Amino acid sequence: MSSKTTTDRDRVIVRTSLTGIAVNILLAAFKAGVGVLSHSIAVILDAVNNLSDALSSVITIIGAKIASRKPDKKHPLGHGRVEYLSAMLVSAIVLYAGITSAVESVKKILHPETPEYGTVSLVIIAVAIAAKILLGRYVKAQGEKVNSTALIASGSDASFDAILSFSVLVSALIFTFSGISLEAWVGVVISGFIIKAGLEMMQETLDDILGHRAEDEVVARIKEIISEEPGVRGTYDIFITNYGPDRELASLHIELPDTMTVEEVDRLTRRIESRVYSETGVIVTGVGVYSYNTTDDEASMIRDRVQQIVLSHDWVLQMHGFYADTVRKTLRFDAVLDFKAERGEAIETLRREVAEAYPDYDLNIIGDVDISG
Repeated sequence: MSSKTTTDRDRVIVRTSLTGIAVNILLAAFKAGVGVLSHSIAVILDAVNNLSDALSSVITIIGAKIASRKPDKKHPLGHGRVEYLSAMLVSAIVLYAGITSAVESVKKILHPETPEYGTVSLVIIAVAIAAKILLGRYVKAQGEKVNSTALIASGSDASFDAILSFSVLVSALIFTFSGISLEAWVGVVISGFIIKAGLEMMQETLDDILGHRAEDEVVARIKEIISEEPGVRGTYDIFITNYGPDRELASLHIELPDTMTVEEVDRLTRRIESRVYSETGVIVTGVGVYSYNTTDDEASMIRDRVQQIVLSHDWVLQMHGFYADTVRKTLRFDAVLDFKAERGEAIETLRREVAEAYPDYDLNIIGDVDISG
């Protein structure tokens, strides 16, 4: 990612977060006033929630600034993953706000107070709902535009706040016209939704931190690009590591004819690295090579037989990297195993069955993990 692109992204994140801070502080001030004057715990909690949103935006800005630092000797791949930590903090704030709201709502159920809503109070709450809906859509759209997990989380939080404020307005209207106070019960229900949203945001961010399976579309596109190169029979073991938004590094294996020279392979791998980066943005840091038999008919027949044996097991997803040396009597191949399979037992089973079919051959069987399909 170029420095100009990084700078533009940072500006969007900071500008969007500052907008969120300003809107949330204003809303918190108005709602706090309404809550105190009307003796409404729901409105006061709503104001506190707006302040937590403002804090979330501050955390997002700090995270973006740290993440945009240039790579250094200690962190040669940059600081992009800091954004995931800021997103985790935002989700923790959302979770805390939900738990706090639930506790306070339960207290009001046990020790109720009669609220007093005026026309001005209801209008302020209605305006706050509209402001939160617009803010949530804006922040989430900007987050998706620049691939910021923290902004997307903040936008989702703002949308849930709008729902919370709407429930407060509904309970206020019900009390105004019927005298029935439901705000504490409504607070409990909405708190549950906020807690659920916080947990989901935290889970998504945790997946980013731990590392998850590469997107099928990206893997398919990389394979499509490489398959267009002459001589490449297949692309396997695509392992993509994420070092922050828009910074993905990949390693992979390609299957090439055993007649290619090192110089030809060198030219090919450099082309692959260049094309994959320009067309997907993924940086290919390593290209491993499997060779396949091109001049030995017996080796081709052995391959077909071994493949039949290996793929007869439903816990084997794929066989690749096969090469048979009929002179030295050696066989080697990789088997992609299902995650449910016990690795050691699976490899031993394959080794035994292939050895029974070809007892004169030395076997080298590698069990691969299904990392990218």
